[in-house]
Amino acid sequence: MNITEKILARASEKNTVSPDDIVFAKVDKVMVHDVSGPGVLKVFDKLQKQGIDTSKLHDPSKVWIAEDHFVPSAEKISAENIVKLSNFSKKYDIKKHFKYGMGQYGICHTLSHEEALVNPGDVYVGGDSHTNTTGALGAFACGLGHTDVAYVLLNGEIWFKVPETYHFKLNGKLPSHVMAKDFILNVIGDIGNDGGAYNTMQFGGTGIDEMSVESRLTLCNMTTEAGAKNGIIESDQKTVEYLTQRGATNVSEFHGDSDAEYSKTFEYEASELEPTVSKPFSPDNITVARELSSTELDKSYIGSCTGAKYEDLLAAAKILKGRQVKIRTEVLPAAISIYKKAVKDGLIEIFLNAGVTVGPPTCGACCGAHMGVLAKDEICVSTTNRNFPGRMGHVESQTYLASPQVAAASAVTGKLTDPRDLN
Repeated sequence: MNITEKILARASEKNTVSPDDIVFAKVDKVMVHDVSGPGVLKVFDKLQKQGIDTSKLHDPSKVWIAEDHFVPSAEKISAENIVKLSNFSKKYDIKKHFKYGMGQYGICHTLSHEEALVNPGDVYVGGDSHTNTTGALGAFACGLGHTDVAYVLLNGEIWFKVPETYHFKLNGKLPSHVMAKDFILNVIGDIGNDGGAYNTMQFGGTGIDEMSVESRLTLCNMTTEAGAKNGIIESDQKTVEYLTQRGATNVSEFHGDSDAEYSKTFEYEASELEPTVSKPFSPDNITVARELSSTELDKSYIGSCTGAKYEDLLAAAKILKGRQVKIRTEVLPAAISIYKKAVKDGLIEIFLNAGVTVGPPTCGACCGAHMGVLAKDEICVSTTNRNFPGRMGHVESQTYLASPQVAAASAVTGKLTDPRDLN
């Protein structure tokens, strides 16, 4: 069995599972945030009216809450949702509640690894489509809707159809001007937005072995944009060290079998990859950055669960150091822990000296909600994960998806720019 099959077999107490099997799997971790949490509470209200007991959760210690999408609160409804979350965690005795304005908090898919909340081999579900991100730790991680999350909270398990697995093999080490974002954009460009529909997208090969854990997270994050059920990478010593450094204990590697089978295998040569951009209005609408060098921009956005991890900020800072931005540029670290490290290491000073605005961790602009949305006809280069019409603001704005290096280089020139072409 491959790693996804082995995890689902363990969680459903079966010796073996195969694609298309239906299993009831015990869930190790559950996440809700300030959008999905209130939605789950509405489901609880409906269940109560049907006579179903919702007074206790199956295991509050396995649940954690993030405030990330509408923080700082954008308007009255978002402010009220934060209050609902606070009441929720009090009522059900949920200890892990990462509150905006009270120390460590951040984007939910960043907290899962920054706080070592998920371990290799876990089944982890969240009320958000990009829960796939955390599969980079060697876990089965996927997003669920409000009703399914409510069921998990009350019962501690949920059914899955065992997905088929596509294996994406990267050979060799990525060049210094190419990042994980460039690789995953190429993958999505090849298989399309629905190319992974309800399948597992597993990454492997020497190129993945060479990658940092944070780069791997970028890959699994955007399996969502290919319609995948989950993205996953087998854990290794890097994974164990990464989680241990963040407070995890008794972490061990989790692997698939050496003779595991895959429905399809795709191979890529790292040396052949170039800085890549996804053009409006779809993540699979890709081209190399150099072909868009005449595209003028209004904004560069370096943020989100996809593009504001520490190494993302470091890559942008190396380009922005000693330079000035020519367009409105925003950097939003994905968690306070990342923000603090960026302050300590001088990255925030580099950003400020370059003319960049540095903001708090939030999903706001990425999901077109607040904190820097786009106006009609504005054009943005962004390290985020989606660029369909209206995603980051006005339905007639445009978003180009790119790596932190491309976003930083483009901020300096005011046009879409391959980082190799900076003077």
